[in-house]
Amino acid sequence: MFRGIRPLLRGSTYAGALFASCGALASLPLAPFAMLPTLALRSAPYGVRMSLGLLAWAALIGAVGLARTTRRALVPAARRLLRVPLPDPVPVRRPGVEPAADRWRTPLWLLLHVALGWTAALVSGVLFVAALTLPGGWLDAEAGLSLFGWTVRAQGGWSSWAMALGCALLGATVCAAVTYALRWLAPRLLGPSSAERLALAAERERRLAERNRLAHELHDSIGHTLTATTIQAAVAGELLAADPVAARGALRGIEESARAALEDLDYVLGVLREEKTEAEAAPTRTLADLPELLDRLRHAGAVVEPELLGDLAQVRGTLSRAAYRIVQEGLTNALRHGAGGPIEVRVAATRDVLELSVVNRTGPGAGGFPTSGHGLPGLTERVRLLHGEIEAGPDGPQRWRLAVRLPVRASA
Repeated sequence: MFRGIRPLLRGSTYAGALFASCGALASLPLAPFAMLPTLALRSAPYGVRMSLGLLAWAALIGAVGLARTTRRALVPAARRLLRVPLPDPVPVRRPGVEPAADRWRTPLWLLLHVALGWTAALVSGVLFVAALTLPGGWLDAEAGLSLFGWTVRAQGGWSSWAMALGCALLGATVCAAVTYALRWLAPRLLGPSSAERLALAAERERRLAERNRLAHELHDSIGHTLTATTIQAAVAGELLAADPVAARGALRGIEESARAALEDLDYVLGVLREEKTEAEAAPTRTLADLPELLDRLRHAGAVVEPELLGDLAQVRGTLSRAAYRIVQEGLTNALRHGAGGPIEVRVAATRDVLELSVVNRTGPGAGGFPTSGHGLPGLTERVRLLHGEIEAGPDGPQRWRLAVRLPVRASA
């Protein structure tokens, strides 16, 4: 029993009824315009004129619902007062081709909203007024209920109090029913249309792709920096007493690597917090920054033998940034899992193809760094998205080779 009357005791029930009544009040300014057609039919029966006026009123309310700004105003109000999870309307690229069923959802909502609003305002208003005036015959009020020829009248005493309580409960029930109806209708009529759902799905896919790209960026940058910094710190510790100049060079390399990693980390966190746009904070490391990367490795004590062929400046945009990250990941793996010795780096740019390769020694003395298992799969996925080819594996005795071929035109 108490569970049945619980909705009648919630403030949200009456907030929904207030929302419905506001819709009824908002329709009042249209009523005089709806009565204009009836002036031309003064000789028609009263019922015909009233029906015509109501139809004209409904048509005007529906016309207001066709405006796109109407739904934008209704959604926040319904979300706040009805407590329903309605997302804000999203722009659709081709709004003119939306289905007719979607186009008429807002006008239908307005018509039902106004109808339920008048129901809540008139019926519950009369019932609540009766509940206030009936007890004890206050203001000489009396009430009667007639049903199938059987009549009950309350003129005072306990019957008036019982009738007042019944009117109050019935008025609250009307408010709860109207609120429930609006809550059921709101997601179906004010929720995302089919075109908006497609746009939302496309936006979620874009964000997921961007987050995956940022994960690759962060893995490549931070992973390389931590590996290089560990090696540089070990070199600096060994040379601190014997060769202070070389030790200072290693420490300077740690500083430069950490600063570069902090820039990348700041960019990634900025995008994840939506504080920066792609154009404002996009990382600019490209193949043009490759010599700086190789210099930092030399400060770490690594022996790097680069071979840069062709005009690397002709490789632009996404391809140049991706190529930088691929070489960086290859060098990171060489430092982590290589056995020392020279690391051969080859970058050859032609008009149609960009070739990248990193070769390092393997075997006894290989680095003992743990592996996450994401490096090579991430590289493979990046190369696949750029329509390229990748090979990674042994290259003769005690050598490991990473080779990538990327088409220039397809990636530009």
